[in-house]
Amino acid sequence: MIYPINIKAVFIQRTALFTGSFMLLLLVSVVWQGCYSFKGVTIPNDINTYYVENFNLSAPNAPVEIDVQFTEALRTKVRTESKLKLKDVDPDLVFGGQITGYTLTSEAPKEGNTVALNKLEIIVQVQFTNHRDEKASYSRPFSFFRTFPADQDFQSVQESLNADIIKQLVERVFNDTFASW
Repeated sequence: MIYPINIKAVFIQRTALFTGSFMLLLLVSVVWQGCYSFKGVTIPNDINTYYVENFNLSAPNAPVEIDVQFTEALRTKVRTESKLKLKDVDPDLVFGGQITGYTLTSEAPKEGNTVALNKLEIIVQVQFTNHRDEKASYSRPFSFFRTFPADQDFQSVQESLNADIIKQLVERVFNDTFASW
């Protein structure tokens, strides 16, 4: 048995469904119009540009290129995880600072006057300037460390430790800067 299809009723149902979806999308757009959010980060609409100055290296014993690695990692993080555009003239936000600490220490003493672990710590002093809201500006240190077995040669693990610590430091700077809005 063939049932007749009421084309007019089907058209009305689909139109109502489309209109309802469009209205919901419009409502969500209006509610979110005041700010931009990406991966838990909220950035006001009046903030559009950023600049990351070259970080200086003032930590003794630090590898020569670590300041460049940190600078590039922070630039990349802000560029890829926000709506902000890199601009070196009159930006809304400016990051700058210096690598102030790079220390290797022995940790976890064990029998026989030896140690089980070594610890590498990197400290970065960050000066953040928000030209749209000076109260949001700050200057403070960020630090992070990693431990590794004392029987491993530091030179063989230094590059991977540096990369991991820089990644964590950049994450902290990014989150502390943008998660507070």
